[in-house]
Amino acid sequence: MKNKYNIYIDESCHLEHNRTNVMCIGYLKINSSDYNSLKEKIKKLKLKHLSPTEIKWNTLSMSRWNLYKELIDFFFVNNIEFRGTLIKDKQNLSPEKLNKKDQNSYYYKTLVLLLNNKIHQGKSDYKVYLDVKDTRGKSRLRLLDKELQEALEGNSPFTYFQHLHSNENEFLQLTDLFIGAICFKARNLSQKENASKIKLKVVDYIENFYGYLLDESTEPWETKFFIDDFRIKPSKP
Repeated sequence: MKNKYNIYIDESCHLEHNRTNVMCIGYLKINSSDYNSLKEKIKKLKLKHLSPTEIKWNTLSMSRWNLYKELIDFFFVNNIEFRGTLIKDKQNLSPEKLNKKDQNSYYYKTLVLLLNNKIHQGKSDYKVYLDVKDTRGKSRLRLLDKELQEALEGNSPFTYFQHLHSNENEFLQLTDLFIGAICFKARNLSQKENASKIKLKVVDYIENFYGYLLDESTEPWETKFFIDDFRIKPSKP
């Protein structure tokens, strides 16, 4: 019998022209059978802190620090995994560098980089959920399915794709918190004189909890909280 998992994907600084050459795309992975119990636990944490609204990296507030701290604790003690691909030279993913005309190739290249890894080899099925980006959702999901089938030679374990609104899904929100922290550190924003104090606290807490720096790769055998500092070779002229 196959194991069944849900994967929740979000990305930060992913736009091709947004004044930074750093981006991160990542996911949370849970057992499909754990979905309801984990979701209810997160909702209870939010209610405990009188903070039921969406958690977003760009709108972190010092008044919600205890909630963020408990959510990070919650991740590390429950059966949830995070995997992120940190790209510090994303200009090498541009359609021109990829020898493709389609501007969407930039977006799908990052998704395939994230999902096409040895973790997903074996007898398991995966449902993939992505944050809604625009109105072209269905065509984007079909193209992602096609790209993964090609990359995995027709043996893709990713059997289902759906877009979700992050404000309606706690797992997408937790993914956003982690990739936001990774990008914040990798862009050296933590070194700025006017750096956000709450974002610094979140970065420091995650790093102290799991023992790695957020702007570097973790050990290859790490599965709980894995970061791939992915370097793309520039294409030859």
